[in-house]
Amino acid sequence: MQESLALHEMVSASGGDPEETFEKMSNLLKEIKDFVQTENPKLNAHTIEKNLPPGGSGQATTDINHKTLVIPDDFRCPISLELMKDPVIVSTGQTYERSCIEKWLEQGHGTCPKTQQKLSSTVLTPNYVLRSLIAQWCEANGIEPPKRPSSSRPSKTTSACTPAERTKIQILLCKLTSSNPEDQRMAAGEIRLLAKRNADNRVAIAEAGAIPLLVSLLSTPDSRTQEHAVTALLNLSICEENKGSIISSGAVPGIVQVLKKGSMEARENSAATLFSLSVVDENKVTIGASGAIPPLVTLLSEGTQRGKKDAATALFNLCIYQGNKGKAVRAGVVPTLMRLLTEPGGGMVDEAMAILAVLASHPEGKSAIGAADAVPVLVDVIGSGSPRNRENAAAVLVHLCAGDQQHLAEAQELGVMGPLVDLAQNGTDRGKRKAAQLLERMSRFIEQQKLAQAQADAQSHLSQSQTQQPQPQSVANPVDS
Repeated sequence: MQESLALHEMVSASGGDPEETFEKMSNLLKEIKDFVQTENPKLNAHTIEKNLPPGGSGQATTDINHKTLVIPDDFRCPISLELMKDPVIVSTGQTYERSCIEKWLEQGHGTCPKTQQKLSSTVLTPNYVLRSLIAQWCEANGIEPPKRPSSSRPSKTTSACTPAERTKIQILLCKLTSSNPEDQRMAAGEIRLLAKRNADNRVAIAEAGAIPLLVSLLSTPDSRTQEHAVTALLNLSICEENKGSIISSGAVPGIVQVLKKGSMEARENSAATLFSLSVVDENKVTIGASGAIPPLVTLLSEGTQRGKKDAATALFNLCIYQGNKGKAVRAGVVPTLMRLLTEPGGGMVDEAMAILAVLASHPEGKSAIGAADAVPVLVDVIGSGSPRNRENAAAVLVHLCAGDQQHLAEAQELGVMGPLVDLAQNGTDRGKRKAAQLLERMSRFIEQQKLAQAQADAQSHLSQSQTQQPQPQSVANPVDS
């Protein structure tokens, strides 16, 4: 079944074309990989001060360790050209700073400022994924993340469902509470399909009070009903306003239990639901504290290809929050990621490299990656991987080699210098910077090796000279008789 694909609509305005919204979310998921652990500037962007206060302009310049930090274009509002604090999506799929696009609309404009297309709706949908990426980028560069204005609130979404459709939903909700397991199974399945169909249904179903009833069915012994319930929650979570209701209804422990014990399809959709909920930053903490990370790691290890993808996406998003990185490492994610990097077919290399790049910045992550004999794999990816994977492999190696000459020596012996030179010349912007950092460290290490060897040779030569020098003969003093 394909219900987890429906979460790709989550960033689109109400009533959008499903194919179009799928493409939008796919692009956002690609951004997750592209900007993982990243300062990744797109050129022609404005520069930013390292200690830029929240709300300050993103147009100042500074010299940070003799390098200018640049805001990626995707992180700047097309109207103000400043780093976005509260990014929202309009009906054309473009993202703007909320206060800027609200002012644009208040002035009577009915078009998208960037594309000049007519707006089919004035609904503004929070772009939680992009906000998480901006926070991740700020953390990676030592910048205080921009604070969202406290007055900002998502626009209230209303449903256009007819009275007859609402009556049908109410009938289904009554059957959810039936003592007849078949009625419950049928009703949960119907709600699952209705919630998948369109945004109006998702709003109306939640308004009717379905969420707590679905949460209660997560613990049912009927595996098919359980699968319908968790997938219905996944589809409902696409609506931004429903995310908070799902969390406040206490759904996370039930979802985690399904992730552990449910059918494979139910486990896959549980992972997708946790990803959908985790795009809200505060939910990352709640989900991480619920015990969700170990079963996600298990699904990443033993699931179907789709299950592995769902688990990897959820783990990546959860590990953007620093407090979850150690949990993932302790759950054994690093050996699993290393196996995915080297398994035949290589279908999970992108996801595995992205998660490793996030974890490498954490002390436990760095230690676990080093202990997993990762250097040969990283050197291989730097030499022959895709541009983004080469970049991420170099980023991981930068962390491993910080203060650790053993990893530097190993990488040098494996022939990393040539691939690094190529990456420094032909890689992505971030890949070039990471390669330059590694080449600088390698050069210092090689010079230290030469100096140490020269000193050792000199000491050896001195010792040999002293051994071969003839000893003076002893002359007895005459003794007076």
